[in-house]
Amino acid sequence: MQSKGSILIIDDEQDVRESLEELLGSEGYALDSAGTAEDGLKQAGDRPYDLALVDVNLPDSSGIEVLKVLKRESPETGVIMITAYDSSQTAFQASKEGAESYITKPWDNDKLLLEVESLLDRSRLRAENVQWRRALKQYGLPGIVGKSQAMQKVFDLIMQVAPSRATVLIQGESGTGKELVAKTIHATSPRADRPFVPVNTGSLPVDLLESTLFGHVRGAFTSAVASKRGLFEVADQGTIFFDEIGTIGVETQTKLLRVIQEREFMRLGGTDTVKVDVRIVAATNVDLRRLVAENKFREDLFYRLNVIAVTLPPLRERKEDIPLLLDHFLARFSRENGRGDMHFSPEALKLLLDHDWPGNVRELENAVERAVVLSSGPVLQAALLPEQIAQNGNGHHHVITGFEEIDGRSLFDIMENYERDVIMEMLSRSNWSQTEAAERLRIPLSTLNQKIKRLQIDVKRRRNSDLTLERSVGSL
Repeated sequence: MQSKGSILIIDDEQDVRESLEELLGSEGYALDSAGTAEDGLKQAGDRPYDLALVDVNLPDSSGIEVLKVLKRESPETGVIMITAYDSSQTAFQASKEGAESYITKPWDNDKLLLEVESLLDRSRLRAENVQWRRALKQYGLPGIVGKSQAMQKVFDLIMQVAPSRATVLIQGESGTGKELVAKTIHATSPRADRPFVPVNTGSLPVDLLESTLFGHVRGAFTSAVASKRGLFEVADQGTIFFDEIGTIGVETQTKLLRVIQEREFMRLGGTDTVKVDVRIVAATNVDLRRLVAENKFREDLFYRLNVIAVTLPPLRERKEDIPLLLDHFLARFSRENGRGDMHFSPEALKLLLDHDWPGNVRELENAVERAVVLSSGPVLQAALLPEQIAQNGNGHHHVITGFEEIDGRSLFDIMENYERDVIMEMLSRSNWSQTEAAERLRIPLSTLNQKIKRLQIDVKRRRNSDLTLERSVGSL
């Protein structure tokens, strides 16, 4: 079984160490222990620990001195101080030196387990946020790739929304990157150093979802042998992200509405009110307004969630981003799999551009990873693509022509030139009617107009040129 976290116990009393080892070991934590400050600090120097439980009085040193060394040498390690005497002065000094918590002997097992779980959750989430902020500093908007006008609007909105505490509703088809947007909103907000807690509401039954969100007290239900904090408490001062918010049952919707309005709730089976300061970001791939009309989603909750709406366009409406995405995923999967520079063949490129991508960016990502893993050379051929892409919908591989001289040309140039050729061909077939061409290409007229401007296609000049040619031929 995978460890829930690593803990170092430093206490000179053997019965205390054994008691803590039995209690924490039964919960799945990896444990080491020491009876002296010297032995404990040696172990802490040999390997990193997620948490240390340190007695205030040790035979060879003060526990406060051990705390100072731990925080200096391993600042990411959380520390709980243990003492037989409840002294406010000692507690203040421990807190001043960086201790996360302070408990007295004899302790309450349930409270100690709750405190350990809380500190480890915060430590893990803090580490994830540090990594995310590093990526944000290096890449701008990590994982969110796009140069299309539609995505630039999304980027601008993220930057406007992030500094506020406003609730955000992210809308988009599956695979468009809703969780990436939520993480970026959090990572660029004043809450960035606090937890980002994702909740996949669609994967949990109602009872388990409520226990997961709000926590429970011991005895709340048959298997509740100890009290447990919910994710709202874990996310305090940070952000909680609800994926597939439309799948939440009506009863849970009512409780969620109360948290948003009052910023407080009660644990399952409990009577005490717990107050939290949490920013809520939700995502959905269904039309919540339709669910409201069908009485499947509370209207008041919808308006509470829909303070700021961020809508992610499907990949088929921003195909100009495909070359950039391909470059991004090729670099990533080539690096992860120990490959050198790799590129798609012209035939494969055309198939990737022609595909409608019902699974959006996630489907494209999977297709690139598959091709990289299965390839035996630097050129990724069409046969390495998933069947639904490689066979072009009719069971026959589609062969591209017109790329006789591609050496030395970038992927973006190849894709852009092909896109320009396709649009100009369709415009010509439609007698240069942009409305008809958009219908034939199965894209919105506004999207076609954006592509025409970006690719600098002079529709008026081309139309006049064709009319002149027709008149010349007619006069012969």
